[in-house]
Amino acid sequence: MLGRKVRARKITVNDMVRKLEVGDRVQLVPVSKFEDFPAPRYSGRVATVTEKRGNAYVVELKDGLLTKRFVTKGVHLKKL
Repeated sequence: MLGRKVRARKITVNDMVRKLEVGDRVQLVPVSKFEDFPAPRYSGRVATVTEKRGNAYVVELKDGLLTKRFVTKGVHLKKL
């Protein structure tokens, strides 16, 4: 018994149809079933929703001195 086994989190319907408003603070949480997550290095980072594009959201975060923008679905975003 070397470590604790972690069960993958199930995706619920509420996760799929999550509604976010412009200006909401969100945390980037990768879900392995969907491939539109920006990069694993951004998991856990806090970002701000700047606009909605179709079913996806444009989020903006600071990476050092740079401001980066990503387009991702609401499944990968957790409202704070």
